[in-house]
Amino acid sequence: MTEYGNRPVDRRLPTEEARDLLTLVRELAEREIKPTAAEEEDAGRFPRETFALLSESGLLSLPYAEEFGGGEQPYEVYLQVLEELAAARLTVGLGVSVHTLACHALAGYGTKEQRAEHLPAMLGGGLLGAYCLSEPASGSDAASLTTRATRDGDTWTLSGTKAWITHGGVADFYTVLARTGGSGAHGITAFLVPGDAEGLSAAVPERKMGMKGSPTAQLHFDGVRLPDSCRIGDEGQGFTIALSALESGRLGIAACAIGVAQAALDEAVTYAAARRQFGRPIADFQGLRFMLADMATQVEAGRALYLAAARLRDAGAPFSKEAAMAKLFCTDTAMRVTTDAVQILGGYGYTLDFPAERFMREAKVLQIVEGTNQIQRMVIARHLAGPESH
Repeated sequence: MTEYGNRPVDRRLPTEEARDLLTLVRELAEREIKPTAAEEEDAGRFPRETFALLSESGLLSLPYAEEFGGGEQPYEVYLQVLEELAAARLTVGLGVSVHTLACHALAGYGTKEQRAEHLPAMLGGGLLGAYCLSEPASGSDAASLTTRATRDGDTWTLSGTKAWITHGGVADFYTVLARTGGSGAHGITAFLVPGDAEGLSAAVPERKMGMKGSPTAQLHFDGVRLPDSCRIGDEGQGFTIALSALESGRLGIAACAIGVAQAALDEAVTYAAARRQFGRPIADFQGLRFMLADMATQVEAGRALYLAAARLRDAGAPFSKEAAMAKLFCTDTAMRVTTDAVQILGGYGYTLDFPAERFMREAKVLQIVEGTNQIQRMVIARHLAGPESH
């Protein structure tokens, strides 16, 4: 690799500790994740040992409180870690984001006893989590979910099916949103479900165009019995908890998208500097130079947008609109930049010998997960013009 495509991102970090952390993450990604990423994705191999290493290194707990084994890092730092991991392999970066999302409900809404009992193992004990909101007939319209939890004294029984669950079938715990009351958003409650709970099973993972190493599967809850101590927050508070988690999760997706886009840009710059046509590097031709300039500008703009939203979150200010903007812009940017990277590599970009085609396939899903980009536009418009009239 030439010097052109191998320059680390010049990051603005708040502390020396954060700079050391990003250096550690970059070195770990280069050594442990990136070299086998293409082979493992092609084989559909889930990198469980990588997540164990990340847990041991304290990288599955960064935005959570130190008293429960967390890294107590601001989102401004945590998201840049995600970006580095996603640039090396999206399955890993997105997996860390999903795990963080799965921990959010208990960390933010659990009782002191629940947090003390579960969070240390969830954050630093080698466990991996998943988040269960979507269902086969309830995706963007999440408030219409039908998985039901029925109470009998101090015991709940869960029945229903969840869909599109990242880490479905391999997670050690699931944060599950289920209906405990009437229809609509106010009848939903959150639960913490162990991965080995009796009556819980996973379907065969979906066959996807990208991220083949990350299992996405339906989960079936066939009379899963849980003590009331597994309920998170109040009855009927689940949808509020879910939306709170998704606001932060959208920032995670935005950071992962910029990681993929940065990797594609680096690949395109490296290739354009090395590939010669008509007696000189193709990077000398203005048409390609302008493409690279636009790609780099879009990546930097996306990074600035997600970091601005993260700083609002870190300051305790509202950030819902900004999170939706970041998710929308960064994932659309990833799609444009990875497509342009394939074009710059020409025929080679369309082959499995170079990672550009993988980046393009992976970028597509980021426009869909954790709220499609059409939903993000609805969220932004509501902040600007109020709710739609019916």
